[in-house]
Amino acid sequence: HVQLVESGGGSVQAGGTLRLSCAASGQSYSRYDDWCMAWFRQAPGKERDGVAAIDNDGSTTYADSEKGRFTISLDVAKNTVYLQMNSLKPEDTAVYYCAGGSIYCNADRSLLPSNYNYWGRGTQVTVS
Repeated sequence: HVQLVESGGGSVQAGGTLRLSCAASGQSYSRYDDWCMAWFRQAPGKERDGVAAIDNDGSTTYADSEKGRFTISLDVAKNTVYLQMNSLKPEDTAVYYCAGGSIYCNADRSLLPSNYNYWGRGTQVTVS
């Protein structure tokens, strides 16, 4: 069983930056032929939307609205996924969730929450 713990959320002004971290522990996910880590976000009253995803080889997928502002990265040695968020906007305000799943990490699948087995508890990001 994989445990995911997010950190790095907080309150910032519009135009600011934040870096979220997601530390994975527990069962090694390297046993899976396909493995994908992703960030999702959910604002009050809205659905959970995919933000960015990355596989163990470092290939990435981004939602169109985040391209150029957000960067997902993976530190394999630390079992940690990061989401660097720049030029933050008030509409980025949401709870951000880290997810992991034994799926082929392509653009069609990696930003759909139903494809993921493991979830963190989320970290709040507020942009004013």
